[in-house]
Amino acid sequence: MATGASDGIVKNEKLAAIGAKYGKSAAQVALRCLTQRGIVAIPKSSHKERMEQNLNVLDFTLTAEEMAAIAALNEHDSGLVNFGDPQFVKYLIENYG
Repeated sequence: MATGASDGIVKNEKLAAIGAKYGKSAAQVALRCLTQRGIVAIPKSSHKERMEQNLNVLDFTLTAEEMAAIAALNEHDSGLVNFGDPQFVKYLIENYG
């Protein structure tokens, strides 16, 4: 796969700028954002270094302003998806599983 959602994350200038403040990568900022929102993320990587980075997102906290800036990057939905809704989970499985 040449491009994908993760390409947009790791190359995103806003995420990279926030990450620079904390000494983190853009991907780590995205994972931290999800974690702070209470969303369980399951990142995929076959590289040991990236796996370790994916686990290293609990030693910093994004500000409310940073969280808002990241939420504004969302181009696919309102950002108010209820990931605990059984109908939404069913939709994900049927369309992406």
